Amino acid sequence: MSGELLWTPSKERIANSNVRRFMDAVEKSNGFRGSTFHDLWKWSVTHPTDFWDAVWDFGNIIGEKGERLSNGAGRFWEHRYFPDARLNFAENLLKRRDAGPAIIFWGEEKVRKILSWKDLYDNVSKTAAALKRAGIKPGDIVGGYVANMPETTVAALATISIGGIWASCSPDFGIPGVLDRFGQVKPKIFFAVDGYYYKGKTYNNLEKIKSVVEQVTSVQQTVILPYIKSGLPVGNRTDVTLFQDFIDCAATPELVFDRYPYDHPIYILFTSGTTGVPKCIAHGAVGTLLQHKKEQLLHCDIKPDDRVLYFTTCSWMMWNWATSILAQDATLMQFDGLPLFPQANVLFDMVDSCGMTFFGTSAKYLDTLLKTEACPAKSHSLHTLRTIGSTGSPLCAEACEFVYKRIKKDIHLNSFSGGTDIISSFVMGNPISPVYSGEMQGFGLGMNVKIYNHKMEETKIGQQGELTCVTPFASQPIKFWNDAGNKKLVHSYFEKFENCWCHGDWIELTDSNGVFISGRADAVLNPSGVRIGTAEIYSQVQKIEEVLECCAVGQNWDNDERVILFVVLRNGLMLDDDLKQKIKKVIRDNATPRHVPDKIIQVRGVPKTNNGKLVEIAVKNVIHGREVVNIDSIEDPSLLDEFRNLPELQ
Repeated sequence: MSGELLWTPSKERIANSNVRRFMDAVEKSNGFRGSTFHDLWKWSVTHPTDFWDAVWDFGNIIGEKGERLSNGAGRFWEHRYFPDARLNFAENLLKRRDAGPAIIFWGEEKVRKILSWKDLYDNVSKTAAALKRAGIKPGDIVGGYVANMPETTVAALATISIGGIWASCSPDFGIPGVLDRFGQVKPKIFFAVDGYYYKGKTYNNLEKIKSVVEQVTSVQQTVILPYIKSGLPVGNRTDVTLFQDFIDCAATPELVFDRYPYDHPIYILFTSGTTGVPKCIAHGAVGTLLQHKKEQLLHCDIKPDDRVLYFTTCSWMMWNWATSILAQDATLMQFDGLPLFPQANVLFDMVDSCGMTFFGTSAKYLDTLLKTEACPAKSHSLHTLRTIGSTGSPLCAEACEFVYKRIKKDIHLNSFSGGTDIISSFVMGNPISPVYSGEMQGFGLGMNVKIYNHKMEETKIGQQGELTCVTPFASQPIKFWNDAGNKKLVHSYFEKFENCWCHGDWIELTDSNGVFISGRADAVLNPSGVRIGTAEIYSQVQKIEEVLECCAVGQNWDNDERVILFVVLRNGLMLDDDLKQKIKKVIRDNATPRHVPDKIIQVRGVPKTNNGKLVEIAVKNVIHGREVVNIDSIEDPSLLDEFRNLPELQ
């Protein structure tokens, strides 16, 4: 069954959408027949080469497509669309040179900045020239220990424009986490922000920068991005220069966009590292650009001159996704800091002040707002806002309903789910289909997703299974870094189901062709052999006013597994028997008796990654007395102490 119907697009919105124009185009060129988005999805996965060819043309991609649409490789991970293509990713993002805003930046309440399209191009040109002077050649890696700010975008595009590879993480990472990442990929040039603002406080990063550069001996030059204006680190191992001095030259050089082959990487992304040292995933220009064109034009309906914010850090693949907004001739909006400071509505201030049309955020942010008294529908105009995007974790039904009750009634709530692994999404919304509470609208175009049980049998509507992609897609990784013979890549995605990408999400189809994601397959609960996604429990606990956050894990117990629910309560509240029974009743009444936790335990906080994702696996390891690997990927590792040696679990 589907959830409550929350929104239906108007006939005018459907008619004016990019995807409607795309459907008309492929009807003429490829004989597509269909009227719904689901019809288009079915066509896209049964005619994949025709589909990706149409995306290239519809997206006006600058480059050489080449003769072949596919290399026809039989092994999934070796397959490539447009194997002979050549393009320059940065060239596709720097088409505009006018005085309109390319980037609008807010750094909490401390910094406001606008960069025009001309300024963006000029700054990228100067930075590219400086990188060449510093010895960067195609295939070299440039690292960024950086905030989500215009200078970071400039450095990344300059790197990519000359054939370099960009890799970044956010400045709140501790030194071990930075070393785990950059120590593997060995950047030659290191861009680092001098500090950052968070919750009104100023954090100086100079000592951390000095320590990282001391230990990552591949770094030949350090370039400081001045954000808090703290100066330069003293005693740095390498030459250290302020960004403006690094790019300074007498005249702005003209950018020369050499075009690179399909397998030439542009980005290295790092996994969260909660299950080991972070994997280093290389993504190429052709696949990344095709996938982002598809998602932003067809799923998100981004148009030229739209103003798009996706709240993110430079450690999350949504930063790379958001950067591609520039390829749609739309304005990229950036916010760095705490999105709830100085008050919960600060990002909605940005909507009204800057004319934002697309507001992307995490499910956690919307869940947090739900627990506050915030009502942007009353406090703000929001007349320009057409779409709210949500990702990072499943969005519960209550948060979906909150969007329509307290933010805006006529808005497209676009929930999507994918990952660093594919620099995009397997599941996404679309602007021409209804939105139902608690579910996502469907699979991404060109993503041939099946839901399999452990026997590799396709599940029926309402039955849960693993998200599996059975045919190749454009944005699959080029490779893992330092992975001879693709052994790590094959082990990560292709060993469970032969020659199929197994993503690790536990999902089910609804009768509206929508998708419900229960959580990660490796965090799925399994009491008495019955698999339960943690999101099914979280969606019920969200209804309980006393509870701010929660985390459910399975504990090995008496030759079985029992469900343990950890809860964070509002200030001053204590977990007593009455509240425990209330929580259990809500879960039992709205889910099943099997979902009811065996134990409910109060903790002061639940651990998350630096990207805000709940790390259930780390909690599970702690309660079983196992080592938590790569602890630096956790935002507040001290929270893990809450779960050690609990008498309730003995």
